[in-house]
Amino acid sequence: MAIGVKALPFSFVVHALGIAGAVLVLVWCIHFRGGLAWESSNKNLIFNIHPVLILIGLIIIGGEAIISYKALPLKKEVKKLIHLVLHAIALILGIVGIYAAFKFHNESNIANLYSLHSWIGIGVISLYGIQWIYGFIVFFYPGGTAAIRRESLPWHVLFGSFVYVLAVGNAALGFLEKLTFLENSGLAKYGSEAFLVNFTAIVTILYGTFVILTALSQAPAEDDYSYTAI
Repeated sequence: MAIGVKALPFSFVVHALGIAGAVLVLVWCIHFRGGLAWESSNKNLIFNIHPVLILIGLIIIGGEAIISYKALPLKKEVKKLIHLVLHAIALILGIVGIYAAFKFHNESNIANLYSLHSWIGIGVISLYGIQWIYGFIVFFYPGGTAAIRRESLPWHVLFGSFVYVLAVGNAALGFLEKLTFLENSGLAKYGSEAFLVNFTAIVTILYGTFVILTALSQAPAEDDYSYTAI
């Protein structure tokens, strides 16, 4: 299914929002939250890895992977490889980002998997992994038959869209959860950091919206005989 507008203008908005989101989350975690560290006596620095990798990896790079078929003026096989590799990078960064949250909890004696955000997060990364593996086997190597690929494609697109929308929504939920914890610990509700976190969540939602709009839009004319995948 495609809406009757060109994908390219939407893709430019995606790129701009992606850069904005990456900058905002880095400013928050480095400037306001003190930086990033894998090992530190300040366990909050370990946690900071989580939002950075989830937003830049799973959401932004994952979004770029989704729109690669609609935004790049390249041959189908090249776009397929870019799509596959970007999703793999997004998946790996997402896994590391989730592990960082577990590491922070374990080293801070905080319970794991007690919140809706954490439950959805585990579901998202699991479904993302399943989607990538299935796409690799059916569309890349060893590759399914023409009939299997044809029958699988609409479900691949639908399932990928569902997982991505779920990931974006859960990222926004994560920003809300963390900001609520910080405000309950004394952070000013109308301070610059609180506004920054809220704006980052808004940019995340807008980014995801334009990713889906791009995916639903018309590919360049020279791609009329290629297939679309998410």
